[in-house]
Amino acid sequence: MVARKGLEKFVQSVRGIRWRIPGLARSAAPSTAPSLGLALGGGFARGIVHVGVLKVLEQEGIPVRYVAGTSVGALIGAAYCSGVSPAELEQLASRVRFRDLASWTLSRYGFATNQRMIAFLDKVLKVHTFEELEIPLAVTATDFASGEGIVFRSGPLNDAVRASCAYPGVFLPVKVNGRMLVDGMLAHSLPTKPVRDMGADKVLAVSLRSCWNNNDGPRHIFDVIGQCFSIAQAQNCASARQFADLLIEPDVTGYRYDDFEHSAAMVAIGEQLARAALPEIRKWFEPVSRHAVLRAPIMASAPDLASPK
Repeated sequence: MVARKGLEKFVQSVRGIRWRIPGLARSAAPSTAPSLGLALGGGFARGIVHVGVLKVLEQEGIPVRYVAGTSVGALIGAAYCSGVSPAELEQLASRVRFRDLASWTLSRYGFATNQRMIAFLDKVLKVHTFEELEIPLAVTATDFASGEGIVFRSGPLNDAVRASCAYPGVFLPVKVNGRMLVDGMLAHSLPTKPVRDMGADKVLAVSLRSCWNNNDGPRHIFDVIGQCFSIAQAQNCASARQFADLLIEPDVTGYRYDDFEHSAAMVAIGEQLARAALPEIRKWFEPVSRHAVLRAPIMASAPDLASPK
């Protein structure tokens, strides 16, 4: 009986020991590894390139801690941060079309409304408020009256994403909290500062680059509007680059703003450039290399009786 009690006390003491490997404990601590933030720019259908970037980061086990999105970057960012995987986003991109997001109308504010995006987002997003997201998200928009940049980080997702996607001249502005809001690209063509402000230590920015290559000229007024915004976006991105640690610029020349049917090719572009950037991205995480773990001795510490654990 005495021997049995002695054995039970020994087992209890062993259970109380907290085993730790110093290097492993450091690598697991969120304060030691740099927090990665993604800044996803606009481009309507051409923004499907973002899915390829997300796909590579997930495959390589690179954690994304913050996301900021403008226009289609806001839409894809909201889906991803709500729990939609890159694989699911890729499948969704292959099926979505302009009619799923918008419908034509006649208004002094534009030619289309993105009201249909409400039902689309309700179906796609796994949560419906910023507070419920798995990954913190910032969505940019622009006040149509004042030109002020708006950054959403709380409240309902639907209105914020719709406002960020309200391309001026094409889509009607979206009214949120009494303000008429349009595409975030006007104020934050590349939302590097918003994601830096969220607390990201390292910022990976994805900005779509394209050149006009139609010798026959624009097909219609939407091509004219789109090309004007492409020019303005290229100019505005210059100031946003100072907040990025690494900039990826996929060349989407040849793809139209509504080229949803070429989603597979655009995902591939994003994958290709993200893989090319991997060596630089991995350098950010070298201070918490697993080599320190392999060399570290295993140590045990006695239970801390004052700890509730």
